[in-house]
Amino acid sequence: MGGDFTSDQKRYLEGFVSGMQAVGGAKSAPAAAAPVPMGPDATHLQAQDAVTAAGGKLVDQEKWKRAEHPFDAYPRLKAQAKDGAFPKPEDNFRWRYFGLFYVAPAQSSYMVRLRIPNGILNHWQFAGMADVAERMGGGYAHVTTRANLQIREVMPDNAPRVVEAIQDLGLCSRGSGADNIRNVTGSATAGIDPQELADTRPLAREWHYHILNDRSLYGLPRKFNVAFDGGGRIATLEETNDIGFQAVRIGGEIWFRLVLGGITGHRDLARPTGVFCKAEECCAIADAIVRVFIDKGDRTNRTKARMKYVLDAIGFEAYLEAVEAKLGRKLTRLSEDGAEPRPAFDRLAHIGVHSQSQPGLNWIGVTLPVGRMDAPQMRGLAAIARDFGDGDVRLTVWQNLLISGVPDGKVEDAKAAIEALGLDWKATSLRAGLVACTGATGCKFAAAHTKEHALEIADHVDARLALDVPVNVHLTGCHHSCAQHYIGDIGLIGAKVTLNEEGDQAEGYSIVVGGGYGDQARIGRELWKEIRAEDCAGKVEGLLRAYLERREGPAESFQAFTSRHEPEALRGLVDDREHASA
Repeated sequence: MGGDFTSDQKRYLEGFVSGMQAVGGAKSAPAAAAPVPMGPDATHLQAQDAVTAAGGKLVDQEKWKRAEHPFDAYPRLKAQAKDGAFPKPEDNFRWRYFGLFYVAPAQSSYMVRLRIPNGILNHWQFAGMADVAERMGGGYAHVTTRANLQIREVMPDNAPRVVEAIQDLGLCSRGSGADNIRNVTGSATAGIDPQELADTRPLAREWHYHILNDRSLYGLPRKFNVAFDGGGRIATLEETNDIGFQAVRIGGEIWFRLVLGGITGHRDLARPTGVFCKAEECCAIADAIVRVFIDKGDRTNRTKARMKYVLDAIGFEAYLEAVEAKLGRKLTRLSEDGAEPRPAFDRLAHIGVHSQSQPGLNWIGVTLPVGRMDAPQMRGLAAIARDFGDGDVRLTVWQNLLISGVPDGKVEDAKAAIEALGLDWKATSLRAGLVACTGATGCKFAAAHTKEHALEIADHVDARLALDVPVNVHLTGCHHSCAQHYIGDIGLIGAKVTLNEEGDQAEGYSIVVGGGYGDQARIGRELWKEIRAEDCAGKVEGLLRAYLERREGPAESFQAFTSRHEPEALRGLVDDREHASA
C-alpha cells in the first residue's frame, strides 16, 4: 500500500513494537492485534469500530459502505447499465455517491443531482445541461432549494453516461447524495449586490474543491449542509444548514459569524456559537467541524445521525473544544454587542429587475413555476444570459434563477425574451415565495403531489386575493422537509388523510404557520393536522383573508400577525369564514 503512515498509525506501530520487545522472552506469543484501518477511509472505519466495540450495531448503510466503498464500485454501475438493470437497495445507496438516485416506485428511473458551488454556472454549461436532460432524461430540469439542478427520468443504460456527460461540461455530481456534504450554497447575488458585506463565491468554490479532492470527507454518519451568507439582499437561508457562515461587520472589519446545528425538518435552526472567523479561515474551520462529526456522529440510528444530535448530546462548548483540538489552535470568540445588524433582506429581490453594484448593470430574477423548466426554456435562458447579460446563470434557494450583468439598454429586450419562452420576470406576492419539493410525482417518500398542489393553491388564491406584501408558502412531501416547510409563513407537509372507517385514504397536508428566516428565524407552529389536499387552498385563502382584514396596519407582517394569535384563535378565524360561506 503506497503512501506514508499517518501520525496515528505510526504511534500505533511504535506501541506495538515496544510491546513485542517487552515480552521478547515469553514462551507464548500474544494474540495478533487487529489490523489498523489505513487509507483515506480510515477515520470512518475507526469510528465504526468504536461503535461495535462498545456493543453498538451499525445500520445497514454503514455496513454497505464498509463492504464496498461506492467510489470503488463504478465498474459495477457500468455493468448494471450495460444490462439495463436497476440497483438493489445497497447499490441504490452507493450510486447516490455519484449523484444518481433510483426513485422507484414514484418513477422507474434515476434522478441525477449536480454540485454547483454558490449555484452559479455559465451559459454554455446551462445549455449543455439542457442537452443532457433532453438526450438522457425526461427533457426538463428542476431548480432545488439548495440552488442546484436535478435531471429526472434517467434510464439505467444512461446512468454512467449522464454522470460522464456532466463532467464533460466541467460540472460534477460527485457526493451530491447519501452520507456526504451536499451542494454548498452562497449569496445568489455574490459580487454584484450593492449592499453585500462579502463576496461568497471564492468561499463556496474553495469549500467545493476541498470536498471534491479529499475522499475522507465522504461517507459521513449522515448528510451535511454548509452555506455562506454575504449580507446581500437575497436570503441564503444559512440558518437551515449544519454549518452557516454569516458575514458581519465588527469594528469596521468583516468577519464571519459561525452558526451550527440547523435542520428544519427536525424543528431546529442553526444557533450562534460565539465564534467568529476571517474569510481565509472558513474552509479549515468547516473541515474540522466535519471531522468531529465523523468521529462522534451516530452510526446506529439514521433518524438521530445529524450533527444537531451530537450538539444536543455533548453541548456546543464541548463540540467546539473538539474542533479546536482538530485545528490545533483556539477559535476566535467575539462579543455579539460589537456586531452591526445584517443589512435588510428584500423578499422580492430574486424576482424582477434590480440594479447591481456595477453602474449601469442589472440582474433579472426569472420566475420558474416551482422550479421546473423544460430543455428549450433552458437553452433560451442560456442564450439570454449570453446575449444580454454577463454569461452567468445564478440559481437560488428560492427555486428560480437570475440573469446577471444586463446593461440598462438591454433590460427590455431581455424581459421580452424571457416572456417569449413562456416564463416571466415578475410574480405575485404569493408566487414569488412559492416553494415545493419534488413530491409524489418523483419521490417515493412523499405523501402528496406537492408541485401540482402548490400551483393549485397559487391559482386559487391569486384569483381571489390581491396580496400587497410577500407571503411565503412552502410545500414538502415528507418529514425530510426538502422544501423547508417549517420556515414558511405558511408551511404544508404531506400526510395521508383517513376518509372513513374502512380506512380509505387521500392525499393531504398538515399545515403550520409563522415560520421565518434571518432576523425573523422561527419554526412554524402546527395549525391543522391532516387536511385533504383539495381543502388546503381554502385554508390558505382563509388565513390570508384574516390577515388582510385584521392586521395592525400594512407594516405588520404575516408572521407577526400569526405570532400574536394562538393556534385555536387562528383556526377559529378561518373556520368561522368557512361556515359563513357555506
